[in-house]
Amino acid sequence: MEDSVSRSKPKGEGITPAGMKALEAEIEELETDGRRSMAARILAARELGDLKENAEYHIAKEDQAHLETKIKNLRERRRNAVIVETEGDNTVLAFGGTAEILDKGRNKLHTWTIVGPTEADVSSGKLSAESPVGAALLGRAPGEEVEVRTPRGSSTFRVENII
Repeated sequence: MEDSVSRSKPKGEGITPAGMKALEAEIEELETDGRRSMAARILAARELGDLKENAEYHIAKEDQAHLETKIKNLRERRRNAVIVETEGDNTVLAFGGTAEILDKGRNKLHTWTIVGPTEADVSSGKLSAESPVGAALLGRAPGEEVEVRTPRGSSTFRVENII
């Protein structure tokens, strides 16, 4: 595996160091325990009898194909990933950085970390740098406001604090 490290907006699929670690752990889990579990399922299904009419066997083989496709896709993501180190100055919100963001229209304070699209999970505070809101917030300093058009209409966000 070849890693590249960038300090600006990534050219490939940007990923934080923590995101890369999680991606590698998921691949490892699927390649070891996932494959072992799948092999055990197939073996158990084979023991049920005639394979032509053995629905359990066919379902297990189909699930195995899905597992291998998922592993292949995750490996491809890892190959295309560009690790983006977070800046240490905290003067502006950068990729991998975390900030408290005020949604002025809803008067709601969010704590978001700007991450790559495959790491994004708004429910756990990870906002994609490629999303309209994430892209608008990148490079903003505390006190700065941005207006963003979202599927729900325009919203105004203010960077309150960079953590």
